[in-house]
Amino acid sequence: MLMQTEVRAADTGSSVTESSFQHIVVEGPIGVGKTTLARRLAERFGGELILEAPADNPFLERFYRKPATWALATQLSFLLQRVRQADELARPDLFAGVRVADYLIEKDRLFAELTLAADEFEIYEQVYAQMTPPVAVPDLVIYLQAPARVLRARISSRGIDFEQRMGADYLQRLTDAYTRFFYNYNATTLLIVNAAEIDLAHGAEGFELLVERLGQLRSGRYFFNPSFF
Repeated sequence: MLMQTEVRAADTGSSVTESSFQHIVVEGPIGVGKTTLARRLAERFGGELILEAPADNPFLERFYRKPATWALATQLSFLLQRVRQADELARPDLFAGVRVADYLIEKDRLFAELTLAADEFEIYEQVYAQMTPPVAVPDLVIYLQAPARVLRARISSRGIDFEQRMGADYLQRLTDAYTRFFYNYNATTLLIVNAAEIDLAHGAEGFELLVERLGQLRSGRYFFNPSFF
C-alpha cells in the first residue's frame, strides 16, 4: 500500500472556495468514491465537471456477467468514450475555469491489462496507439486508496445490480493494479489519500480537511491520511 502518515493540516476554520489548480483529476478503483468527490470539488470551486459515463457503455453489464466474452468490446467502448473527451480537453479554452474529472485516460490501459487475454490486448494496444490523441496533463491528481474489503462494502451498499457480480478476486487485482500504477506515477502533482476510514465523498469534516490540504500543495507527491486527524 502507498498510504503514509501525514502531518496534520493547519486548522484555520476557513472554507476554501478557490483552487490554485485548474485541471484536477480524482482517481481510484470502483467504489472508492471518486465520482462523488469530483462532483463536490467542482461544486466547491465553481468548476466544470467531466465524468465518465459507464451507463452509456452497452457492453458493461454483459461484461460483469461474462467477463471473458465481453472484455474486449467493453474496453474498446470505454476507449472511444475517453478519447472523445480527451480530445475536447486538449483544445485550449482561454475562458475555462477549474475542470474536475473522475478519471485519467491512462486508466484505460490499466483496465485493459487487467481484463483482456493476451491476444485481445495486442489488438487493444494497436487501437490505443492509433486513436489516443495528445492528452492534457492535469495540474493535480487525487488518488483515493482503499482496500478491496472496503470497496466491496461500498459497492454492496450502493446497490447497482450488475456491480454485485464483481468478485473479490477481481477487486483485489484492481486495487493492486492501481497501487502499482500510482507507485510509478510522476506526470504531475499527486495527492494519495487514505479513503478507507473516512467517507470523503459524503462526510463534511473529511471533505473540508481535504480541501484545506489542497491549498497547501505545490508540485510533487503528497499523502493525506484523514484517519489521523
